[in-house]
Amino acid sequence: MLKTNTLKWNVIGLIGALLLSFTATAEDVKLAPNHPNSYVVQKGDTLWDISGKFLQQPWEWPKIWHVNPEICNPNLIYPGDTVNLNMVDGKPQLDVTRANPCGGTVKMSPNSDNRLSPHIRVEELGSAIPAIPLDIINPFLSGSRIVDGGVLDAAPYVLAGTERHLVTGAGDVINARGEFDSKVPTYGIYRKGKIYTDETTGEILGVEAIDIGTAKITHTEGDIAKMSILRSTREVLGKDRLLPSEERAIDAIFYPSSSKNDIQGKVIDVAGGVSEYGAMNVVLIDKGKRDNLEVGNVLAIFAQGETMKDPVTGEKVKLINERAGLAMVFNVFEKTSYALVLESDRPLTLGAEVKNP
Repeated sequence: MLKTNTLKWNVIGLIGALLLSFTATAEDVKLAPNHPNSYVVQKGDTLWDISGKFLQQPWEWPKIWHVNPEICNPNLIYPGDTVNLNMVDGKPQLDVTRANPCGGTVKMSPNSDNRLSPHIRVEELGSAIPAIPLDIINPFLSGSRIVDGGVLDAAPYVLAGTERHLVTGAGDVINARGEFDSKVPTYGIYRKGKIYTDETTGEILGVEAIDIGTAKITHTEGDIAKMSILRSTREVLGKDRLLPSEERAIDAIFYPSSSKNDIQGKVIDVAGGVSEYGAMNVVLIDKGKRDNLEVGNVLAIFAQGETMKDPVTGEKVKLINERAGLAMVFNVFEKTSYALVLESDRPLTLGAEVKNP
């Protein structure tokens, strides 16, 4: 089992580690129509792309993954590797043939007189392929987050810059006020965004904390702190809030999976503020840790049924919601979660239902 204490770029290497083992049978796995018998992994591929070539339901990949203990890092898949589909006792099984047994490329090396000699050297291949596109989800892993109501209001806040700059950002020094933890030298700078509530019960599901940057404490006196801005995504303003830099342990390898619980939720926001969305958009759903939702869970998205006039009675009738796509959860908060839409066959809107596939 892999473990890391930071959620920044270290998570990229962790997410690249795929498919630790399988515990379910392959009896109910359905192969995709016109599936290949083998596929050579390309740079830029994701686990979702590859599994979709072989299976009708890509998240069922772990059920038929066969680990070959004779190769290095059998749970990782690298560009140049070949994924093979075999039938064993009438059941499908996938395994990998390494481009190089220990995950490297073999090249001829020049000797002392600059002539190519028969001996070899091994160069490390590119990173193992991720489950889903990391460039899209990374800002939602290490940047903006959803916090409980009241958290931002109680947090320390920015007073002003120590110099009269027109724009305050990375490299500048700011003053802040509040209760700082002496054991936490680095704080994230956030700005309050949307407040999400349950439209039925009125319960606050969370508050959007928009990532503004990161600052390090250089000096404190009482409840006043002088801080150096290490990173900024936009101008730092007075009243921006400061939260301890988020550090979380990731205790499991990240791969597509089915939820263990019956999930029935809805999409309550879309990154970028667009009204319609589809594949490769990040959405926020109203289910989280308290609903036993986990990172990697795949959910089906159902487009809202059209409302039409009954031609006989004249009444307004809402048609049944139709399954229109799939999304994978990649960051889970207490009452909400971020998910990446992986597939959609039509434009989707806010309020779309999400359920177990």
